Order: sequence, then structure tokens, then C-alpha cells
Amino acid sequence: MGKALTSAMEDYLELIVKLKQENKVVRVRDIANGMQVKMPSVTSMLNTLAKKELINHERYDYVELTSLGLRQAQKAVHKHMVLYNFLKNVLKVNAKQANAEACRMEHAVSSATLKKLMEFIGLIEACPKGSFDFWGYFKTHCQQGVSREECVEHLKDSLDQFFSKKKGTLGGKGADKKMSRDKKG
Repeated sequence: MGKALTSAMEDYLELIVKLKQENKVVRVRDIANGMQVKMPSVTSMLNTLAKKELINHERYDYVELTSLGLRQAQKAVHKHMVLYNFLKNVLKVNAKQANAEACRMEHAVSSATLKKLMEFIGLIEACPKGSFDFWGYFKTHCQQGVSREECVEHLKDSLDQFFSKKKGTLGGKGADKKMSRDKKG
């Protein structure tokens, strides 16, 4: 394929996938409408994508992704969705803003960083939520502002509650050991 894709190329590939899912066929005018550009601009980009063997397109015909183009489009869509979901569901950014920002971020984030972000999201989702309502507290922090001291105190209280609830659930040898952390540290 040669040189890496530009953000504009990725945006076109993403749109082609979306249009294909919605309409079954992809026309130049549909791409122009979706990208909010004139048809000659689309034709120019399609020629570039065709040279990179990402699409098949003949004049006055439908646009089709090649297998390479589909893989590149799927990577771009995946990055976008991970970032969008993180912004919307974790940081509680409104959907429209999350979509716009994910679109800008997806072109800059590396695969390694995206993987770490996905691991972080997985950790958050797997974390016990019974006594440590991190997201509820984060929402309060975003809405009302909370000092660092208040945050640290809340974290200590939440951990104490968490460990005191877990104390009786271990069973067997050592179950009676003190589970809550030392208040000094």
C-alpha cells in the first residue's frame, strides 16, 4: 500500500463503509453529500484511493472497497468507536461532541495507545461497583468540582467500605484477618 493513510483518506473509507451498510451501493454523490464537499473533490480522492488499491471505481459506477480497503476502513471505524464510547460512556461527554472529538482523535492515536485505553475501559467495567461508585463520584466532580483533598478522603472512605464488606466473604483460613487498610496510610 505504501505511504500511510491521511486522515481524509480514513474519513472517506469510513464513510464508504457506512454508506454501503445503509444503501447497499455507494455513489459518488452520496459520498459528496456525506463529506459535504463537491463531486470533483470526491472524484479526486477516489482516484487517490484507487491508486492505493483501497477501492474499485470506474467512472459513473458504484464505489466498492477492496479487501485491503475494507480492512483499513474497519480499523478506522474500530478506533472511532472505542474513542467515542470512552468519551460518551466513561467521561460522559454528550453524544454529538463525543462523535466529533472521536473523529479528530482517531487519526492521531496509535494502536498501542488504543490497546491500553481498551484495557483501561475493561478494568473499569470489571471493577466492583458495590461500594466504590467511581463513576457517580466522577460525575459529581465534573458537575460541582471537588478539591483534591475531598477526593482523597472519599477514596479512603470508599476503600474502607469495600474492604469491610469483603472481610466476611473470604472464608477458610485467615478469614478473620483484618481486611481494611490501616487508617494511617
